[in-house]
Amino acid sequence: MQFFSEIFSNYIALCAFWGWFLAQALKFVIVLLQIRRLQWERLIGSGGFPSSHTSLVVALSTATAYEHGVNSDLFVICLTFSLIVMYDASGVRREAGRQAQILNQLMEHFKKRNIPVHIEGGQMLKELLGHTPFEVFGGAILGYTVASIIYYNFL
Repeated sequence: MQFFSEIFSNYIALCAFWGWFLAQALKFVIVLLQIRRLQWERLIGSGGFPSSHTSLVVALSTATAYEHGVNSDLFVICLTFSLIVMYDASGVRREAGRQAQILNQLMEHFKKRNIPVHIEGGQMLKELLGHTPFEVFGGAILGYTVASIIYYNFL
Protein backbone atom coordinates (compact mmCIF):
# COMPACT_ATOMS: atom_id res chain seq x y z
CA MET A 1 0.00 0.00 0.00
CA GLN A 2 2.96 2.32 0.52
CA PHE A 3 3.62 2.16 -3.22
CA PHE A 4 0.17 3.59 -4.00
CA SER A 5 0.39 6.32 -1.39
CA GLU A 6 3.79 7.34 -2.76
CA ILE A 7 2.71 7.32 -6.40
CA PHE A 8 -0.46 9.31 -5.62
CA SER A 9 1.60 11.90 -3.79
CA ASN A 10 4.14 12.22 -6.62
CA TYR A 11 3.57 15.56 -8.37
CA ILE A 12 5.01 14.42 -11.70
CA ALA A 13 2.94 11.20 -11.76
CA LEU A 14 -0.20 13.12 -10.82
CA CYS A 15 0.34 15.62 -13.63
CA ALA A 16 0.80 12.84 -16.18
CA PHE A 17 -2.34 11.04 -14.97
CA TRP A 18 -4.51 14.17 -14.91
CA GLY A 19 -3.21 15.23 -18.31
CA TRP A 20 -4.29 11.89 -19.78
CA PHE A 21 -7.56 11.64 -17.83
CA LEU A 22 -8.77 15.15 -18.65
CA ALA A 23 -7.98 14.70 -22.35
CA GLN A 24 -9.97 11.46 -22.44
CA ALA A 25 -12.85 13.06 -20.53
CA LEU A 26 -12.85 16.02 -22.93
CA LYS A 27 -12.96 13.66 -25.93
CA PHE A 28 -15.94 11.89 -24.40
CA VAL A 29 -17.81 15.15 -23.78
CA ILE A 30 -16.97 16.61 -27.21
CA VAL A 31 -18.24 13.49 -29.00
CA LEU A 32 -21.34 13.46 -26.79
CA LEU A 33 -22.11 17.06 -27.75
CA GLN A 34 -21.41 16.40 -31.44
CA ILE A 35 -23.46 13.24 -31.99
CA ARG A 36 -25.77 13.43 -28.95
CA ARG A 37 -25.17 9.88 -27.77
CA LEU A 38 -22.74 8.14 -25.46
CA GLN A 39 -19.67 6.54 -26.98
CA TRP A 40 -17.95 4.85 -24.06
CA GLU A 41 -14.96 3.94 -26.24
CA ARG A 42 -13.98 7.63 -26.23
CA LEU A 43 -13.07 7.33 -22.54
CA ILE A 44 -10.14 5.03 -23.34
CA GLY A 45 -9.73 5.05 -27.13
CA SER A 46 -7.05 6.75 -29.16
CA GLY A 47 -7.55 9.48 -31.74
CA GLY A 48 -9.69 12.60 -31.56
CA PHE A 49 -9.39 15.99 -29.91
CA PRO A 50 -7.39 16.56 -27.77
CA SER A 51 -4.59 14.03 -28.03
CA SER A 52 -4.42 12.27 -24.67
CA HIS A 53 -0.99 10.81 -25.46
CA THR A 54 0.31 14.32 -26.08
CA SER A 55 -1.43 15.72 -23.02
CA LEU A 56 0.15 13.03 -20.84
CA VAL A 57 3.71 13.49 -22.13
CA VAL A 58 3.57 17.30 -22.15
CA ALA A 59 2.20 17.28 -18.59
CA LEU A 60 5.05 14.92 -17.68
CA SER A 61 7.65 17.17 -19.33
CA THR A 62 6.22 20.36 -17.84
CA ALA A 63 6.04 18.88 -14.34
CA THR A 64 9.61 17.63 -14.69
CA ALA A 65 10.73 21.11 -15.77
CA TYR A 66 9.02 22.67 -12.74
CA GLU A 67 10.40 20.05 -10.36
CA HIS A 68 13.95 19.61 -11.69
CA GLY A 69 14.56 22.60 -13.99
CA VAL A 70 14.92 22.82 -17.76
CA ASN A 71 18.67 22.19 -17.48
CA SER A 72 18.17 18.77 -15.90
CA ASP A 73 18.84 15.52 -17.71
CA LEU A 74 15.39 14.28 -16.67
CA PHE A 75 13.69 17.19 -18.43
CA VAL A 76 15.69 16.61 -21.62
CA ILE A 77 14.71 12.92 -21.57
CA CYS A 78 11.03 13.80 -21.02
CA LEU A 79 11.10 16.46 -23.73
CA THR A 80 12.68 14.05 -26.22
CA PHE A 81 10.10 11.40 -25.33
CA SER A 82 7.30 13.97 -25.76
CA LEU A 83 8.51 15.04 -29.20
CA ILE A 84 8.69 11.42 -30.36
CA VAL A 85 5.15 10.72 -29.10
CA MET A 86 3.75 13.86 -30.76
CA TYR A 87 5.51 13.11 -34.04
CA ASP A 88 4.23 9.54 -33.98
CA ALA A 89 0.66 10.64 -33.17
CA SER A 90 0.44 13.12 -36.03
CA GLY A 91 2.55 11.12 -38.47
CA VAL A 92 2.80 7.35 -38.29
CA ARG A 93 -0.42 6.58 -36.39
CA ARG A 94 -2.40 9.11 -38.42
CA GLU A 95 -1.25 7.48 -41.67
CA ALA A 96 -2.05 4.02 -40.30
CA GLY A 97 -5.58 5.25 -39.56
CA ARG A 98 -5.95 6.62 -43.07
CA GLN A 99 -4.78 3.30 -44.52
CA ALA A 100 -7.30 1.44 -42.35
CA GLN A 101 -10.05 3.73 -43.66
CA ILE A 102 -9.14 2.94 -47.27
CA LEU A 103 -8.91 -0.80 -46.58
CA ASN A 104 -12.32 -0.73 -44.87
CA GLN A 105 -13.77 1.03 -47.92
CA LEU A 106 -12.31 -1.69 -50.16
CA MET A 107 -13.81 -4.40 -47.96
CA GLU A 108 -17.24 -2.74 -48.17
CA HIS A 109 -16.86 -2.48 -51.93
CA PHE A 110 -16.09 -6.21 -52.17
CA LYS A 111 -18.98 -7.14 -49.85
CA LYS A 112 -21.47 -5.18 -51.98
CA ARG A 113 -20.35 -7.13 -55.03
CA ASN A 114 -20.41 -10.49 -53.22
CA ILE A 115 -16.70 -10.95 -53.74
CA PRO A 116 -15.43 -13.29 -51.00
CA VAL A 117 -12.63 -11.80 -48.96
CA HIS A 118 -11.32 -13.37 -45.81
CA ILE A 119 -10.58 -10.93 -42.99
CA GLU A 120 -8.99 -12.47 -39.95
CA GLY A 121 -11.39 -11.93 -37.06
CA GLY A 122 -14.03 -10.70 -39.51
CA GLN A 123 -13.86 -7.14 -38.18
CA MET A 124 -13.30 -3.81 -39.80
CA LEU A 125 -10.01 -2.13 -39.00
CA LYS A 126 -9.89 0.65 -36.43
CA GLU A 127 -9.63 3.96 -38.27
CA LEU A 128 -9.29 6.47 -35.45
CA LEU A 129 -5.65 5.92 -34.49
CA GLY A 130 -3.69 9.12 -34.90
CA HIS A 131 -4.22 12.84 -34.71
CA THR A 132 -4.25 15.94 -36.81
CA PRO A 133 -1.65 18.57 -35.88
CA PHE A 134 -4.49 20.59 -34.31
CA GLU A 135 -5.46 17.67 -32.04
CA VAL A 136 -1.82 17.24 -30.99
CA PHE A 137 -1.53 20.98 -30.32
CA GLY A 138 -4.70 20.83 -28.20
CA GLY A 139 -3.23 17.97 -26.18
CA ALA A 140 0.01 19.91 -25.69
CA ILE A 141 -1.83 22.98 -24.42
CA LEU A 142 -3.93 20.84 -22.08
CA GLY A 143 -0.89 18.98 -20.70
CA TYR A 144 1.01 22.20 -20.08
CA THR A 145 -2.04 23.80 -18.44
CA VAL A 146 -2.70 20.81 -16.16
CA ALA A 147 0.90 20.66 -14.90
CA SER A 148 1.01 24.44 -14.40
CA ILE A 149 -2.30 24.58 -12.51
CA ILE A 150 -1.26 21.74 -10.21
CA TYR A 151 2.17 23.29 -9.62
CA TYR A 152 1.00 26.83 -8.92
CA ASN A 153 -2.13 25.95 -6.96
CA PHE A 154 -1.37 22.80 -5.02
CA LEU A 155 2.36 22.80 -4.30
